[in-house]
Amino acid sequence: AFPALHRIDLSLQAFAHGTHVLTAKPVASNADQVRQMMAAQGELVAACCSSRLRFTESAEAVTEFIASGALGDLRVLHCYWLQAAGPRPETPPAAWRLSKELNGGGILANAGCYCLDYLLGVTGWSLQPQVVLAQTWLVPPPFESHVAPGSDGETQFAALIRCAGGVVIPFQLGESVAVQTDDTSQIIGAKGSLTLRICPGQDKQITHDASSTEDGVVSRALWEGDEGWPAVHTGVLEDFAVAIREQRPPKTGLEQSLIIQQITDAIYASADRGEAVEIT
Repeated sequence: AFPALHRIDLSLQAFAHGTHVLTAKPVASNADQVRQMMAAQGELVAACCSSRLRFTESAEAVTEFIASGALGDLRVLHCYWLQAAGPRPETPPAAWRLSKELNGGGILANAGCYCLDYLLGVTGWSLQPQVVLAQTWLVPPPFESHVAPGSDGETQFAALIRCAGGVVIPFQLGESVAVQTDDTSQIIGAKGSLTLRICPGQDKQITHDASSTEDGVVSRALWEGDEGWPAVHTGVLEDFAVAIREQRPPKTGLEQSLIIQQITDAIYASADRGEAVEIT
């Protein structure tokens, strides 16, 4: 994959030659670059791979369940995805992964777009993020050998995103951090909630906690099964091809990618300024 710094140039060149574009993630280094792509797109199809985690069977079940209104008005979308540091690596990751200049940032740019795409996508892109308060951290001293020398991208961040109507997204990601790995997320509404893991895995389960005046909270499995990565990798390609053939928008186009990038930009800005930042 090309770093975001080069990806925007390749996309603009492709549009100029009348070519449809499927871009890797992050789609760009900042929202202005996404707007450049949108201005150059014309009638061509443009899609971003940040949608790939929504091509699983479990994601489809979550999307349909939320659309049914079973959770009631949404309140909190809690995304928690922290990965424990492993043994000292023989070679550090590629330098661009944690480079602000080449990649636009670190773990937020690399993985945050997947999580935001999932949460905003399964809720039908109905949420309107407005304000962010966030903090980022570089790799902890014990794990400096896990990153390329000179890396200035974050390996952990925590953010609180407030959306129109009072919906809140507590959002925390990290890699090479001093915790046990945990990737449990929750989508909480006025009438119930879902507890789930965004990534594919074995023995995966989505739990629905329903509200009952008589019985309180009653839990049941909404979906359970094994999921592998093939659907994640092939789904986005198939969706892109069908979007071109049927002349329809892909699962995640540039308009949706812009929303994700605007949130990403606001998280970085809030962490730099030490204060809440409006999403623009």
